[in-house]
Amino acid sequence: MIQLLEAQEKIVYQSPPPEILELVEIERAPLVELDSKKEQMLFYYRPAFKSLSDLNQPELRLAGLRINPETNISSTLIYYHDIRYQKVTKRELRPIMGLPEQPRIAYVSFSPDETKIAFTHTTPGGVELWIADLITLTARKLTDAMLNANAGEPYIWFPDSRSMLVRMLPGGRKTLADMKTALPDGPVVSVSDGQISQNRTYQDLLKNPLEEANFETLMTSELYKVEINGAKTLWKEAGMYVNEVFSPDGTCLLLTTLTHPFSYVVPYYSFPNETNIYGSDGRFLLNFSRQPLLDKLPVGFMATFEGKRSIHWRADKPATLAWVEACDKGDPEVDVPFRDELFQLDAPFTGRSLSLMKMRNRFAGIRWGDDRYAVVSDRWWNTRNTRMYLFDPSHPSREPRIIDDRNYQDIYSDPGILQTEKNEMGTYTLKIDGETAYLFGDGYSPEGQFPFIDAFNLRTLEKKRIYQSATKGKVEDLISFIDSKAGTLITCVESPTEYPNYYIRNISKRIANIPLTAFENPFKRFAGVHKEVISYHRADGVALTGTLYLPAGYDREKKEKLPLIMWAYPTEYKDKSSAGQTTANPNSFTYLSYGNPIYWVTRGYAVLDDAAFPVVGEGNEQPNNTFVTQLVDNARAAIDAVDALGYIDRSRVAVGGHSYGAFMTANLLTHSDLFAAGIARSGAYNRTLTPFGFQSEERNYWEAPEVYNAMSPFMHADKMKTPLLIIHGEADNNSGTHTMQSERYFQALKSFGAVARLVILPLESHGYAARENVLHLLWEQDQWLEKYVKTAILSE
Repeated sequence: MIQLLEAQEKIVYQSPPPEILELVEIERAPLVELDSKKEQMLFYYRPAFKSLSDLNQPELRLAGLRINPETNISSTLIYYHDIRYQKVTKRELRPIMGLPEQPRIAYVSFSPDETKIAFTHTTPGGVELWIADLITLTARKLTDAMLNANAGEPYIWFPDSRSMLVRMLPGGRKTLADMKTALPDGPVVSVSDGQISQNRTYQDLLKNPLEEANFETLMTSELYKVEINGAKTLWKEAGMYVNEVFSPDGTCLLLTTLTHPFSYVVPYYSFPNETNIYGSDGRFLLNFSRQPLLDKLPVGFMATFEGKRSIHWRADKPATLAWVEACDKGDPEVDVPFRDELFQLDAPFTGRSLSLMKMRNRFAGIRWGDDRYAVVSDRWWNTRNTRMYLFDPSHPSREPRIIDDRNYQDIYSDPGILQTEKNEMGTYTLKIDGETAYLFGDGYSPEGQFPFIDAFNLRTLEKKRIYQSATKGKVEDLISFIDSKAGTLITCVESPTEYPNYYIRNISKRIANIPLTAFENPFKRFAGVHKEVISYHRADGVALTGTLYLPAGYDREKKEKLPLIMWAYPTEYKDKSSAGQTTANPNSFTYLSYGNPIYWVTRGYAVLDDAAFPVVGEGNEQPNNTFVTQLVDNARAAIDAVDALGYIDRSRVAVGGHSYGAFMTANLLTHSDLFAAGIARSGAYNRTLTPFGFQSEERNYWEAPEVYNAMSPFMHADKMKTPLLIIHGEADNNSGTHTMQSERYFQALKSFGAVARLVILPLESHGYAARENVLHLLWEQDQWLEKYVKTAILSE
């Protein structure tokens, strides 16, 4: 065994042992996309990992974005290297000819008529626009590398499918300031005007006027109309465009543009913007709304701003705008009977807006149907309440009918998702057969998971179950109808050892499924591993579950005592009933990735993955008031449950987690003697560095200092007695988990003589992407577990 090091030392990249390495070095199955009619399938192929050279690219971190200034696209993007095509009615997977050499493909989209796809290709010098004909299966380049993808997808289709509106780099573009050599004009000064402004801890914010100038340069585009024959004409002069949406009939465009002033405390999506309406020929019609700088919102998760929000085209009308506005000035502390109001305005947008309905919670989404039916959802975080309302858009004076009113964490009562279909204008509206809509549900229950389809009568609000999955030993994911009247749909079926594959199922006739794909299990060497979902209770009666894995060939009768690895992520709840529910399914396919510890079953460990770690605060009690106590109770209950089965040596138990799971791990090692060692990846350990809330904690530090301090492992570093492996990405981009969190925590642990090891993975963000780093991560974890868990003997 390679000895672990106790101080800084140059170390080269290592690889995990062969049992793990052979399961890492596999080719993944492609991602699958279907067209709206379920007639065509696209298969997207991408490598399992990036390389260090992929990560080691020029990068500017500005206003919450990470941008490669040489290519003008996100530096964190994952590219496809191949696209293949298949007709649903034929099991013949065909290549698309003429793809670029060494493809770096992103932002793929069907044309409105679904006879073509467009996509971007990133070259060393920039981003090109390409098109592929789905009849001839040939691809060709439409533009040179002049696209501006810094703000996301850089093009949209015109509804006629013959052209696209494309963000292009503007002529005469300013040269970016070199932040390493440019001299400032003066100090950076921030001012508070006396208004309350409580914002969470964000990464990659603007810091000075030079970064402001660079951000504006990188976000500025000209809009061009690019024909599918390659001809292009200027459609709109330069601006900081972030969103473009055509009306369903294609006559108007909703265009959102960032404006000044910028901010050093919030990301770009909270910057001021204006939403204007243009004709399809680029003529300005009117300014529709202006969003202010959102750096001084009222306090609370449900806080918002006054003015038009969630602006969108009504999907069932040619050119009708819809939006919501707050009834409580955006302040959740204001006591009002309704929180949000839904409005609409017809073209030419010069009349008075029409109020359609009011919601008791914050607007959470809408599915438009037709002149008679639409469904709105709302949500209120503080109570975990969500409602669905059915209303008549043509008669807004009629009272909306509540069709669902529940705790959204109560997954057993989830009614499912209303199905949509593409209409004649190319937009998606409720799928309605006469008076019937359809709900596709995951079907979680105390007895297991049984996905379902309900026919929902929009007139009577009655539901009728027309299909309930009963596939034994497998899991079925109901994708979408092909033909609801004929009873045909696309489904995806998997088992613990069968990779998910797509089928045509007929729910009206008892005939065999028709396979559409035949992806093989890439983890065949994992066969024979025992998998089960175990259920147990913690001391206060809350029901818990976890997925237990035992090594292949393990004799469950002789019950050799194994070391155990427990992996978890805490979740906050407002009631014990919801906290006791589970989505774990023993019949789901077993995916292996660096993110979970399942690999170590091949190294002789038992693994309890996704162990339930609810943190409950009922009524006026906040979950985090007893956070540490509940963590320890969850952990003890899990160890007791596996120990009661006779499989483990409870003196050799490790715990680990990523992000909030790392925070959990550090707390468990600090405040209990249940574990031999821990692994904490990309966590936050000092909550005073996230003083205006974190995770589901809505209170700020000054409102609940005792909670922040009690929950912070950093504040209790002197109590740590258990070996802890701390891992973090050098360039973490997640809110609140700055790399400094791990660095400072390790320094504190080292100062008090704790056994700890800090590993900083070069160039990595919150999740890890480079093959070299991932393999080394697995090696680090394996070495730690072998030294401190397999051979550990806890003191009495």
